[in-house]
Amino acid sequence: MTNQVTDIWRHPIKSHGREPLDTVTMIAGQTMPGDRVWAVAHEASKADASKWVPCANFSRGSKAPDLMAINARLDDTSGRVTLSHPNRPDLEFLPESAADLPSFLDWVKPLMPDNRAASARIIRVPDRGMTDTDYPSVTLCNWASHRAVEQAIGHELSSKRWRGNIWFDLGEAWAEHNLIDRKVQIGEVVFKIRERVVRCLATTSNPETGVRDADTLKVLKDTWGHQDFSVYAEVIQGGTIQTGDAVKVL
Repeated sequence: MTNQVTDIWRHPIKSHGREPLDTVTMIAGQTMPGDRVWAVAHEASKADASKWVPCANFSRGSKAPDLMAINARLDDTSGRVTLSHPNRPDLEFLPESAADLPSFLDWVKPLMPDNRAASARIIRVPDRGMTDTDYPSVTLCNWASHRAVEQAIGHELSSKRWRGNIWFDLGEAWAEHNLIDRKVQIGEVVFKIRERVVRCLATTSNPETGVRDADTLKVLKDTWGHQDFSVYAEVIQGGTIQTGDAVKVL
């Protein structure tokens, strides 16, 4: 089975925007560089930046659908992030700057529901991105599965709903589920496929508007008996991936 990488995405601040890439260099045992580097802890969070903690500690799209419409750009040299949203002016800031935190909190406040814990601080943990798994993971997505969901729901869906890292087409819906515990080479990088990604309410929101407009979870459950889309993978051999690279199951 051989096909090609079509899209590469990173999400500099967890649940606060995505950025397309043409190429990325992976390191064994680590998350994608620039992906979920920072996370926004809410006022009820116990996260203290010393270690990985579950996603319930953070402001995220499952609880605040408007966050799903954010786009982000990370300047790898300066560490500055620019956030954009259809209902907010662009914001450029340093996520690790205490002086810049108030401007970020003011910017994001209108996007947070009144009945949810307010965003309070930005954290970064040592040596990994804050992915949803307790191990450093990269999310691999199959276009054939996306098309199957579109067909079942009856209209087009933006692939940005899934917040995946690397996209390719296996030609058969859910073929990625058969790769658990197997190795896949993408460009120079070798991954071990670890588990399916169980999806949450974030995927019901339109990534262009931030409005919940598609019951993706119901469609997945009613049609296929699960709420899974894409797979988590672990980098076991580092190297470079770029769009157009071959995807091979080893």
